[in-house]
Amino acid sequence: MIDDTTHSAELSAELFAGLIAQLDDRTFRADITSREAFAAMQQLIVLRNMLDHYAATLTGEFDRLKMTAPQGRSVRQLLITMGIALAVAGRLVRVGTTTGIDGLRTHTVDGAISLDHADAIVLGLGHIKSRAGEPVTPEQRRDHTRALVSQALSGMSPAEIGKHARQLGNLLADDTGGAPAAEDRSLNSVTLATTSDGRLDVRADLDVSVGEKLCTTIESLSAPTPRPDGSHDPRTVRQRQADALETLLEAAARGLADDTVSTTSRYDVLLTLNAEQPDRSALQHMGPVTDQLATTLTCDAQLTVAILDDEQAPLQLGRRKRLFTNAQRKAFILRDECCVKCGAPASRTQSHHLKHWADGGPTDVDNGCLLCTSCHHDVHDRGWDVVMGFDRHPWLIPPATVDPKRRPQPAYNRRTLHLDDAA
Repeated sequence: MIDDTTHSAELSAELFAGLIAQLDDRTFRADITSREAFAAMQQLIVLRNMLDHYAATLTGEFDRLKMTAPQGRSVRQLLITMGIALAVAGRLVRVGTTTGIDGLRTHTVDGAISLDHADAIVLGLGHIKSRAGEPVTPEQRRDHTRALVSQALSGMSPAEIGKHARQLGNLLADDTGGAPAAEDRSLNSVTLATTSDGRLDVRADLDVSVGEKLCTTIESLSAPTPRPDGSHDPRTVRQRQADALETLLEAAARGLADDTVSTTSRYDVLLTLNAEQPDRSALQHMGPVTDQLATTLTCDAQLTVAILDDEQAPLQLGRRKRLFTNAQRKAFILRDECCVKCGAPASRTQSHHLKHWADGGPTDVDNGCLLCTSCHHDVHDRGWDVVMGFDRHPWLIPPATVDPKRRPQPAYNRRTLHLDDAA
């Protein structure tokens, strides 16, 4: 257990049994006032925090005595079998088995800091340590502990303490050359917890590399599916994403023996490199990454690397074929990001020839764009035109029924005041 003072008195099971006996079957007076009820609650909170402190101390003793070694179980599993909730058992283990944190035990033993806050401080200090490019000195550790304890005593929530710890970690990483938090794989975590109604609550904190793969796969598998009668998919976005996760798990369980999870262009991770500024790399969903991570990602067989010009347009990938290739579709996704007309996700779009292939239009990136099914019909049947602009990005020209002057509109992902003026 974390400690910076000696025990002032010995504790025993008999002492706690006596406390239970004193509190057994006690009731509050029927004429209790609001002030008295509030004061009683304050005392109960302090008492609860103190009991949590001793529970964490005993958890540390469980670990020191190696009580679970003969059964091949962990201390956490032992606590769960004793009736302690999964999440609480995890906090008791983290706080009870952490040593060398000066200044924290003083405030847990007197009930001033709850178990949740103590756990947030322990996690925060671990986060700060993992961010540093150099070993954290004892002086730095004391300063960080003091800062986080002050946050807890000032009334900050455990989540706010965690946020403050990340800020301290960022400062330390900048000073010592540590890895950016977004790229630090050691911080990755997935929490699986069963709710009171028997459902599973899944939470994940992932670096940009894993996050990009997850976002790409979930997006590609969660496109709306029309009903047999042609009506819209009634599922919400969250429901479709949950169904996509189930599809992914089923495919993984089958060892990817079928094509449920394809490695087509829409599912691959896309990494862009700027021809003019090669140090500026970015992922499609998670954004900019460092050169170090970009180099690491290029070893992944499921990664597509594309080089963009200074206008952020992919370099031409022309082919003498009617259908666009997977590589060209990836280039469209990098440049257009979504349907150029309405902004529908790229996973719901088709590749469209600006000048039809039947009319002599080449099958290359500068003669194509992304359009969803509905907007594709608008272009083919309802008078909309798409042309390649001076910036090597698609521009839309509405029919006269929509705009009598047929003024060009930039693609959906580039509709800014600057580009509108250029049009």
